[in-house]
Amino acid sequence: MVTIGMNYNVLAGKEETFENAFNKVVTAMGGIDGHTETHMFRNIGDNGHYLIVSKWSEKCAFDAFIASDTFKNVANWGK
Repeated sequence: MVTIGMNYNVLAGKEETFENAFNKVVTAMGGIDGHTETHMFRNIGDNGHYLIVSKWSEKCAFDAFIASDTFKNVANWGK
């Protein structure tokens, strides 16, 4: 099993938009081979700072996801 963490700093006022998008992405990730679970954590001292932690059955499954068009589309949206 592989655990991956990603940090995000969200523009002030965009937190709700980010959280709603995260919920949609996590739902879509439910059908991805090798994805076990994903959780989002918000820093209570800095509402715009988030940590997303994902668990994968193996690193090659995560690598395939990162290389996918799905991930690229989400990453581009976030910019």
